[in-house]
Amino acid sequence: MIQFSKAFLPIFLLALAFSACDPTSHWDPTTDERPLGAYDTGILIMNEGAFGANDGEVTHLNPSTGTLTLSVFEKANGRPFAGLLEDLVLEEDRLYLVANTGKVEVVQPGDFKSIGAIEKDLDQPRSVAIARGKLFISDYGPYDANYNTPSSYVAVVQGLDGGVVKKKIPVSSKPEDLYAFGSYVFVAASEGKKVEVLDANAELPFKTLDMPGQPVQFFELNGDLWVFCYDALKVYFVSISKSGLSQKEIRSFPIAQATGRIAKGDADTFYVLTSSGWPDYQDGISVVSVGTGALVSDWKKGSGFYGIGYDSDRQQVYLANAKGFQGNGEVVVYQQSGAEITKLTVGRGPSGFLFR
Repeated sequence: MIQFSKAFLPIFLLALAFSACDPTSHWDPTTDERPLGAYDTGILIMNEGAFGANDGEVTHLNPSTGTLTLSVFEKANGRPFAGLLEDLVLEEDRLYLVANTGKVEVVQPGDFKSIGAIEKDLDQPRSVAIARGKLFISDYGPYDANYNTPSSYVAVVQGLDGGVVKKKIPVSSKPEDLYAFGSYVFVAASEGKKVEVLDANAELPFKTLDMPGQPVQFFELNGDLWVFCYDALKVYFVSISKSGLSQKEIRSFPIAQATGRIAKGDADTFYVLTSSGWPDYQDGISVVSVGTGALVSDWKKGSGFYGIGYDSDRQQVYLANAKGFQGNGEVVVYQQSGAEITKLTVGRGPSGFLFR
């Protein structure tokens, strides 16, 4: 609710009068609605791109018409994205395109026009979150001589539209997803098997929580914060108290060879992507219910699985196939029953989805 003081009321009414007389104004004071842009609805498909080529991009799908728009960033800005696309994060009416090749592009969600970027003092950024008006960026940091990442950090940027890195907060190795709540930023440090809690005001580590496996992705379930973790033999769903900043419970499932890529379905159902890795690459999708403990181990089997998403509006599962990064990848859309609906040819290395 917005409350106006009596002193502010004349100024507000004057501004409203000018707005009403302006034929270019589209602001409706009763709804505060703006015209939707071309990409404010539909599905954004994240194409990682190939190592060395750095040809990551975004594909837009209009699910009502089936229309695909390729290379959305390049079309909007007249230049290639020029990076390996790691994550798409929508926050504060901004869309952050995170490239693990060392930059974060900030665009307007509706038309993908560039707002700004962070292009210096990053190594291998993975994701972003906003807390206390600042941008926090998880980053593996540089590799050492043995390809380890002992200098992982979370970078802090003062402006939400890009700018310079003002500080790097050291965290456990290989931070992935971030989750902001109040004055805290939760960090899923995968290789360190910890969730780090940062004080967003002081920009310092505050607390560390040990995890049963590698934590990679946060999500909310029934008002609680959860983190998905995995090891070679099991996956774990761990709930965390946001008020007490402590671990509450662990629910584990015997799913081997998880990749860390999951999609939240309806209610407490999750789709978990698995892969045997080199040399045979036998991939699969398991379906679990965190609440009931139900498990379907072989919902789908195949090879080349690289990402998964769930469209809650249409109750459809999107499964991305990288096709060995040889040319364009493919997305197959399924019903919950597993019946195939359609196949889509998208960009190189499709790995994730943002449903608008």
